Amino acid sequence: MRRNAISTRVLAALSVGALVSTVITVGATSSANAATPKAGGTLYLLEHTPRLDHYDPSRIYTGRDLAFMNSFHTRTLVAYNPVPGDKGADLVPDLATNTGIPSNQAKTWKFTLRPGTTFEDGVAITCEHVKYGSSRVFATDVISDGPQYLVSWLDIPKNADGTSIYTGPYKNTPAGVAAFNKAVTCSGRTITFNLNKSIADFNYLATYGVISPVQKKKDTGDKYDLNPQATGPYKIVENSNTQLRMVRNTKWNKSSDTVRTPYPDEVIIQFGLDEEVIDQIILEDSIPNAVNFGGPLPTNRDKFFKDAKFANRRMNNSDPYARYFAFNLAKMPCLEIRQAMYYVRDAKALLDYAGGPDYAGSYATGVISPLLATDFAATKVVGPSDHKNTADVLDATTGFKPSGNVAKAQALMDAAKTKCPADHAKATTEGITFDVSQSSTLNDTIPINEKAFARVGIKVNYNIIKSGYYPTVMTASKQSDLSTSGWGADWANASTVIPELFTTAGGFNLSQNSKDPAYKAFEDKVNLAMKTTDRKKQAALWKELDKEAMKNFWVLPTLFGKAQEVWGSKVQNVFFWVPQGNPAYGKMWINQ
Repeated sequence: MRRNAISTRVLAALSVGALVSTVITVGATSSANAATPKAGGTLYLLEHTPRLDHYDPSRIYTGRDLAFMNSFHTRTLVAYNPVPGDKGADLVPDLATNTGIPSNQAKTWKFTLRPGTTFEDGVAITCEHVKYGSSRVFATDVISDGPQYLVSWLDIPKNADGTSIYTGPYKNTPAGVAAFNKAVTCSGRTITFNLNKSIADFNYLATYGVISPVQKKKDTGDKYDLNPQATGPYKIVENSNTQLRMVRNTKWNKSSDTVRTPYPDEVIIQFGLDEEVIDQIILEDSIPNAVNFGGPLPTNRDKFFKDAKFANRRMNNSDPYARYFAFNLAKMPCLEIRQAMYYVRDAKALLDYAGGPDYAGSYATGVISPLLATDFAATKVVGPSDHKNTADVLDATTGFKPSGNVAKAQALMDAAKTKCPADHAKATTEGITFDVSQSSTLNDTIPINEKAFARVGIKVNYNIIKSGYYPTVMTASKQSDLSTSGWGADWANASTVIPELFTTAGGFNLSQNSKDPAYKAFEDKVNLAMKTTDRKKQAALWKELDKEAMKNFWVLPTLFGKAQEVWGSKVQNVFFWVPQGNPAYGKMWINQ
């Protein structure tokens, strides 16, 4: 899920009623321009980064890339219904004939594969292919960055350090293989997953490529990321430094796929384009069959959203992501310095630069988005007490002031000088380093940050990552002091937020917080929440944990976001797809 390489991380079904009610669509979708869908033509997606993070279905874990690849290239056991509105969050069968059958108090899940499904080489998809695909995520030294739920949830014993005794299909032990074969079984066309706990919503994970078929004989490990075998209506024929090009997969059978409707003849992502150039292409309609894959620059938003001629070529939506900087506690153990950086930051100047509340969103109060309505409450630790308040006023409860609470931050720095002098010296002399993805906006935002932090003597540096942002920062040895990120629930439960971001078993703990004195009690409460089947009581625990994570300042929360989409005049049927928080790319067609 993302607008750019670092603004968001992943999204699946959220609290649909709440999400739909807060989506703001400026202008109708382009479906009104031409009522009858047409096949043919080329759909271009214009992107400024050098490539997507991943193409291997086991490793894709950003909402935009999930929406794109699962629309065209990769089939999963179940899928989200690609239609507008709240129905778009409904699960529908994809490779399976059903959306999963639970038993044994939802510790056992069965899916039966439908006939007629194949890989791009014509090989029929079997249960064993899905089982093999599911095994790859355990090879964490080879298959990185993907969701780790299977590692946590499958009924496979753990080592003393909490890691699985099964280490994937590339190198393993007889005991590990036996444990995996017991946890995931095949009987004809039925695959069964045996879990170590009751997971009532396990079938939502089955919308991810981490549970999708892979042929063992075609698996090249890390290199599989370059050209994974297609199971959907398009296959990759070029994956270069300039573009990803997909053409029709002649082995795909429409009768076996009730989800996808392949309209374009070709789908091409063009990489490495200057963001201003992309905006001008859309503004001038010089490539009318193109979509801005990353959203318009802040400086150009008014040109799209205040001009009536773009009424059918734009969307402005509340998105389900909480943006933040993850403090790397291995390098920033001093709580007072983390707090000072939060309070002195000029959040108002950055929000104004990003387009203000109309375009950028509102100040974050934690990492659980307000769109996850059941589990959200303003933490009243960070941000405004009323998360909708964007006025530049001091919040008496939290101490937050959008333009910066300099006095509070200075007091914290003074305390840090005594409590953690080495960390204070580093912050004020060597400086604090931010991991950021390369973007044309950096030239404008870096001075804002430098000026704000200098008010209490903090120096800041920037590690600008040109490509492969998440693979870089998720490597502990490469991660700097803070890493830019954002997260949305994988589905409608903060069980896919809090554990993922703040526990060692989670798949995205950039905070490296396991040695924090507050960690053990926090982890114990997470484990309690995961066992709590009363949804109301569980939600209360998630709210408490969000608040505790903020008290510990494991992240520096920034925004609850919004996202804009713009496209050319010949691109039709563009609509906001609720579960992925992005357009339904697979339903677009070209009016030729």
